[in-house]
Amino acid sequence: MTKQRTMILCTIFFSLLILSVSSDSFADKDKGHGEQGEKYLAPVTNAAYKQECGACHFAYQPGLLPSDSWGKLLAQLPSHFGEEVSIDDAAVKDIGTYLTANGAEQSSSKRSRKIYRSLKGVTPTRITEAPYIIEKHRKIEANVFNLEAIGSRANCIACHTTAEQGNYDDGNVKIPR
Repeated sequence: MTKQRTMILCTIFFSLLILSVSSDSFADKDKGHGEQGEKYLAPVTNAAYKQECGACHFAYQPGLLPSDSWGKLLAQLPSHFGEEVSIDDAAVKDIGTYLTANGAEQSSSKRSRKIYRSLKGVTPTRITEAPYIIEKHRKIEANVFNLEAIGSRANCIACHTTAEQGNYDDGNVKIPR
């Protein structure tokens, strides 16, 4: 092999290696680089949402579902997953405005964008129905979610210790026993 050909092959090899390493670092690690978006979801800032919804369950960040899903959920409040929920009209309007303005498609969070893309136009009413969320939890056996300390897939804060801050990184997960 000629010296020139060897140098060309080496250049190609190292270029491919660099491209491979670069693309791996953006694959699904939620590092928050450049156009990929913010590392974490924005924490909940709406007082009415925290008070009304957070009184019964974790006040999920709006970026975990698209705006249409939040609208659908609010329209179904009289029978919210089998529970009767009564919130005054002014609070529902305030909460609705907040949730739809900050839904997954509006968020700069990488995780929100991945959730939104995974839906492919579907409008779920459960965060746990998003294909991205299902994929992220695929290695966890179903019976784990039934543990008394967890209760269901919807209880994010049972395992995600920094969920309230919008940080769902794997390194902050502690599955209760």
